[in-house]
Amino acid sequence: MNLEGRKIIVNKSLAGLKAMLQHPEGYRDIMPEGLRKFEPLRNGFRFSLRGMPEIALNINEVTDKEVVLSSGDSNLDFSLKGEMNPLSETQTEIQLFFKGKFNPFIKMMVEKPLQNFINTLTDNIEKSI
Repeated sequence: MNLEGRKIIVNKSLAGLKAMLQHPEGYRDIMPEGLRKFEPLRNGFRFSLRGMPEIALNINEVTDKEVVLSSGDSNLDFSLKGEMNPLSETQTEIQLFFKGKFNPFIKMMVEKPLQNFINTLTDNIEKSI
């Protein structure tokens, strides 16, 4: 299953955006409303939203082109990638991509909530950065 958010432009340099996304605490401010728990971990974070199970994400890679998060649960195979493109010294374009391997039944249950999650993350990145 592949999902994607819309491309947005944030008023932050690539270096500033990259610095924020390297640290687990940097993700707290872009989480959707209904955040019930947010726990920074050494190489990622664990969070839960109202009506959803707890999810752990590992920050695998942060480069000048992308940030890659992956599931912290070995039973779930998915990644969330943000592709970054510097536009100027003070603006960076970013777009989120979700890639997951789920059976058809699980896919049917999670596709719409995951797309809503990606859309909300995109909106919150645009507002808060």
